[in-house]
Amino acid sequence: MVSGAILATAFWATFSAPVAAQEEPGRAEAEADASTGQGNAIVVTARRREESLQETPIAISAFSPEVLEERQIHQTQDLERITPSLQFKPAGQLSGNSAASVVFIRGVGQVDPTAAVDPGVGIYIDEVYVGRSVGGTIEFGDIAGVEVLRGPQGTLFGRNTIGGAILVRTREPEFGELSGRARFRVGNDNLFEGFAAINLPITDTMAARVSGGFRKRDGYVIRVYDDLDLGNEDVATLNGAFRWEPSSSFSLSLRADYTKRDENGAPFTFAEINEKAPVAAIVSVAAGCPGATIPFAPITPGDPRFGPPSVPLIDDARCANDFQALGNFVNGGTAPVTSTSEVWGVSGTMRYDLSDDLLVKSITAYRSTKSRGIRDADNTPFVMITTDVGGESSQFSQELQFQYERGIFNAIVGGYYFDEDTFERATVPLAFPPSPPVISSLLAGGPGSRDLQLSDLETRSLAGFGEVSIEPVDGLELSGGLRYTEDRKTYQGTVLNLFPSTLPDPDPLPTLAIPEGGPLFIYDRPFVETFSALTGSASARYDFNDWLNAYVSYSRSFKSGGFNTRYNAPPPGFVPVPFDEETVDSFELGAKMDFGAARLNLAAFQTNYDNIQLIFREGVVPLLFNAGKARIRGFEAEFSYRPIGGLVFDGALSVLDDDLLEITPVPGATATVAPGDDLPFTPGFQGNFGIGYEFTLNNRLTLTPRFDGSYTSKFTFITGSVPSIEENGYFVGNASVALDVDDRWSVTAGVVNIFDEEYLIQGNASLGTLGYAERMFARPRNWYVQVAAEF
Repeated sequence: MVSGAILATAFWATFSAPVAAQEEPGRAEAEADASTGQGNAIVVTARRREESLQETPIAISAFSPEVLEERQIHQTQDLERITPSLQFKPAGQLSGNSAASVVFIRGVGQVDPTAAVDPGVGIYIDEVYVGRSVGGTIEFGDIAGVEVLRGPQGTLFGRNTIGGAILVRTREPEFGELSGRARFRVGNDNLFEGFAAINLPITDTMAARVSGGFRKRDGYVIRVYDDLDLGNEDVATLNGAFRWEPSSSFSLSLRADYTKRDENGAPFTFAEINEKAPVAAIVSVAAGCPGATIPFAPITPGDPRFGPPSVPLIDDARCANDFQALGNFVNGGTAPVTSTSEVWGVSGTMRYDLSDDLLVKSITAYRSTKSRGIRDADNTPFVMITTDVGGESSQFSQELQFQYERGIFNAIVGGYYFDEDTFERATVPLAFPPSPPVISSLLAGGPGSRDLQLSDLETRSLAGFGEVSIEPVDGLELSGGLRYTEDRKTYQGTVLNLFPSTLPDPDPLPTLAIPEGGPLFIYDRPFVETFSALTGSASARYDFNDWLNAYVSYSRSFKSGGFNTRYNAPPPGFVPVPFDEETVDSFELGAKMDFGAARLNLAAFQTNYDNIQLIFREGVVPLLFNAGKARIRGFEAEFSYRPIGGLVFDGALSVLDDDLLEITPVPGATATVAPGDDLPFTPGFQGNFGIGYEFTLNNRLTLTPRFDGSYTSKFTFITGSVPSIEENGYFVGNASVALDVDDRWSVTAGVVNIFDEEYLIQGNASLGTLGYAERMFARPRNWYVQVAAEF
């Protein structure tokens, strides 16, 4: 809503696009120039320095806190509704945690949320890289702005993110002024949400800022078994910041953030069962399903329960078939489910001007993540597959930058160190056995088997980087940069099988085998791989006149490999299966046009995606292999029109054409994808618009109705074609009306998903062996009323 009368006045006065002028400690003069509209500049930091959005040769979507509030963008996952080529989904497919984000930009990302795999899109909080997918779901509370950088970032950003980067900036404390703001929201599904922030001036050179919030809301998927509501929200946040600027040449900023979630579980529901798959057949036979047989070689010769597949599609509770479907918002599972996370971090940023031309900047940070997610993946009363994944991760990072600017020359050089330690524990009760005795156990009513996976993972990353820009003639800028990265990955773990699944965890862990149960798959000793790469970027930008700026660019990035940690049978030599790094090369042509009241930014690109880490299956187990090569072409446009008066119009679109060119066979593994299939989370078209009008009722009151709409075309959530979990396209509309009083008080009423569209936000399947498919729908139409104030 209304947040800072001075900032809001300057924002509208410049008729700017939906972007934020980002603050840098000690850069008040530059920020003031931008906010007062000199050159109609919108300041971004996509190249780790402050510069105009329209003069930055990168495809960027940037949003101010006012626009985020207007367009009902409250968390990072909401950004996909207003950002071209971005898909941001909570609830990882294999984790069951409602905050395990899956993020793709321009068709490049990562579907596997395990700690053994790096995210494909980097998320940064105040320039600090967030290493785990759970920490990527961020609440937009005391926000200063968000930038979404589309395309590989292989020069200036922390961990060489190949898809792009999302930069989240929180508000800096302000000197000399006690101020604050608060809001409270209620809505259906028992929604209660609150947020407050206060700015505390300490001296003329010191200030602090504290903010916090909460949100509670009932779930929208109900389990028949115990009336548990899935998809509920129970989150609390706390943030603090301290700023000290004793002189114009030195500043120190300290920040801390804390987020805790304690929820019932991700709102997956049943999509499909392949009743002829081995697992579905086994549980059907064990439950006494009429006519059910197991479709593989007889274990007991002559036993009539084994033979050709013949499970009938009958409405019988003992049969694992499609009659287990209960609807899009009803879950039939019976296993325990939960979703919890606790994420916190601290950071310190120091800037010192060594001279008028040279400054040094240091960013030191520590982050901690603790999470657990349990999901009943088949969403039925049967014990087909349940995943229980929990982990603890701590990361330390240190970045040092030297920035030089003089005349036509601008340069940045620096070094980056990243150290992350993660412990992950996963247990997977399965009906599908590793050996015949378990089949006999199941047929006798036994509980099946359970895989136990204990993983210690370490990542040590060291990088040096530099970028130089020069303007040899007026209006022309040439830029080039390089980055050398070395990632050292260590995996030490124990993976074993227990049957029956009720067998307690052995203590101490065995050295060879468990007498009562199954074998040990991975021995507890360290395995180490090192990945290194030289990546970089180059661009040429030319200002044709006051309103047209065009650029051409090339960028290359890589994402390091690692070790698979999931097994249901011993790999060769009892050695974990490694996967190698993947690379992206991107070529881009862009134009940025500023017509005063209107702004239009265009980008066309081609991405060559090589050595893609794709999921294959060894039996029932999903493993990553480097098995793909793809080409992605696309076009993006962003438009904003803000004439003098009350009208506001924003819009954006993206067109993506992905071609999976090549699939490399993996011996002993079954491909889940074939050449010609679509890449996951790569819709052919995305478009959004927002329109509002501010009516001035008198010198104190303004009334602003607004409508926002977004359309996403057909796309898939996994590699391969599974029609039951493919989204065929959807349009979502949101409407709101706000009454502002003296730019200090406001009342807002809104409806989200006003047309009550039923559309998918996640899906997963293993129909060949386990036999299940699951999916997750978005929350149905919901309304809210909010009161906000500031002083």
